Formats: sequence, structure tokens, C-alpha cells
Amino acid sequence: MGIAELLRQVDGAGEFGVWLGRLDGTPVFVHEAERTHYSASTMKLPVAMAMMHKVEAGELALFQPVAVHNDFESAAGGRFGVNPDEDEAPKTWKQLGKKAPLNWLATEMITRSSNLATDLVLEQVGIAAAHAALADATLPSSPAPESRIQRGIDDVPAARAGISNLMSPAGLAGVLVAVGNQQGEYGEYLRELLAANQWNGEIPALLPKGTRVEHKNGWDTRIRHDGGIVRPKDADPFVLVVCTTSDLPDTEAQQLIASIALEAWNHRHNLEAVR
Repeated sequence: MGIAELLRQVDGAGEFGVWLGRLDGTPVFVHEAERTHYSASTMKLPVAMAMMHKVEAGELALFQPVAVHNDFESAAGGRFGVNPDEDEAPKTWKQLGKKAPLNWLATEMITRSSNLATDLVLEQVGIAAAHAALADATLPSSPAPESRIQRGIDDVPAARAGISNLMSPAGLAGVLVAVGNQQGEYGEYLRELLAANQWNGEIPALLPKGTRVEHKNGWDTRIRHDGGIVRPKDADPFVLVVCTTSDLPDTEAQQLIASIALEAWNHRHNLEAVR
């Protein structure tokens, strides 16, 4: 069963987008790839990219101590805090009132998808820098990119004001292509973070055990996304992003993404054959 058929089976259940292509940024299969979705945690990768830009520029240091707190400036004015009941990374919360190294927070942000760690790193980096990292990674094949980072996680005042983080499959693919091709310690650091992701219910789920997948996923009510670089041992690496905003049960949305990834894997020697 091809990717197109998998998508036909969920037609009418929501919005589904796919970008599949080579690590050089060449797309080979796209479906609604420019349509944006609420980004959920996929925005955390551009935050990490912006952090590393600032580390390379000498504006931040990976081991600098950061005060762990839960009070942030809202993009809409005023203050907000992260909801601990919606954060599935308890280690960060155990550091409240203490200081933690920036790189430890970045690890929590990517590998455990910590919302509190994300807002702490974003506070150091700045929203404008995170959005710039996303925008600068736009693929040449994306004519009018709409992906954007405009606020922190759980910024309820901003959300009520209509200020949201948006991500398209093509937008996240551009970020992954940039990270996958980044030379030196900066690129290696980010790729290792992505490979250490502990939430593996989507792209990696049906692939052969031991397959390296450098990915960042995101989820929320009606939202389930994943985007990653898949590195087969017997073929060239490829980039896959699947974004879903739907009425599917969450486990079915995960299964859809996993099935699309398996179909891409089965055609890894000839991606153009994926249909």
C-alpha cells in the first residue's frame, strides 16, 4: 500500500501533510506540504538551532547556568507559566529554584520534549532568533513559507490573542535538511540530540530495530506530528515529515505516521517509486 492510499483511507478525518525527500532538500513525494498546522513541540528544534547559533557567536555558552523558574513574559503582554500536568518531563521540574546548565535543558527539551525546559531555553535565545532559524532553513521549493515561531509553550495569553506557532511539513523538512547538512560540532550536537529522542511512537516505530532516526515529534489535542532524518545502513538517508490535525484517535494518528515511514523505508533504494 502506497503513501497516497494510506492518506486516502483517512480522507475527511482532518488535515494531513507529508514531505518526503532527500537530504539535499529535493522532494520526491509531497501532500499538502505547505499547509501549516499548530506546531506543538516541533518548534523545539528551531529553538535548539537558534541556541547553537548563539553559542557559535559567543553570545551563549553550552554549560552556562540557567535559573530554573516557571514565570515567563507572554508574547501578548503579561506573564504566564507552564502547566506541569501537561509536561511529560519531570526531571526539569525537580530543578525548580535551582540552576541547570543550558545544554542539560536543551537535552530535556529535545529528548524528553520538556515544555518547561523549552521556555527556559527560549528565554535565553529569544523568539525572534528561534523564528529566524526556522525561516532561514526554508527550502527553495517552498514559495511562500508560513511556518513561524511566535510564542513559548503554554503561553495562554498569547494563544487567546491568536498568537500561535505554526509548522508545515515543508517547513520542518527545511529545518531537518539544514541540521542534517550542518558541518562541524554544531551539526553533530543537534543530530545527536535528535537521535536520542525518547518518544519513538511515530517514524521509528515500524522501522527495523537499530535504525538511526534523528527526529522531533509533537502532539496536542487533535495534533500528532513527526519529522526526522532516517539513515538506513544500506541506502542514502532520507527526510520524512508527517503532520496531522485530525479527529483520529491519537494511537491511529501515530500508526498512520509509522505506516507512512515504513512505506518510505520499503522504497529507500528508489524513493521516486513511493506513491
